Amino acid sequence: MVQAYILVQTEVGKAAAVASEIGGLPGVISAEDVTGPYDVIVRAEADDVDELGRLVVARVQNVNGITRTLTCPVVKLT
Repeated sequence: MVQAYILVQTEVGKAAAVASEIGGLPGVISAEDVTGPYDVIVRAEADDVDELGRLVVARVQNVNGITRTLTCPVVKLT
């Protein structure tokens, strides 16, 4: 199982709608609208890196109102 945080920038005024839509996607654990340089932070999981990539590119990035994403895979250092 691979997990990642996806940091999302949105068009002005679209953060809540984007978070709500992303939160309903399969593989998404949570999607929260936040303040700061990113507008939404998503936690997602997939069986492998390829499936995670498909989730980000084919589903998350297709949500209307998103301008940019940054995917940060979770690593176990211990």
